Amino acid sequence: MRFRFDVLVSLKDGLLDPQGKAVQQALPVLGWDNVTDVRVGKYIDLVVDADDSGIALDQVRDMADRFLANPVIEEVQIELRKEASG
Repeated sequence: MRFRFDVLVSLKDGLLDPQGKAVQQALPVLGWDNVTDVRVGKYIDLVVDADDSGIALDQVRDMADRFLANPVIEEVQIELRKEASG
């Protein structure tokens, strides 16, 4: 079976986010002056073939820990979106 996952990678709280700061500073110039904080991260859409969703989730967690994110400075959120077709 195929399973689709949303993987969100973001900097841990308390760490400086230069990209987020740049976006936050640019938004008022473009007319959006009510934004008080911006954090920039990565969104990864994965489709995994596995016998069941638990096995697929374990594999995605391993991918995130070993390759997709830096566990020292980033945190990861993983969500099983749905069983993928095909």
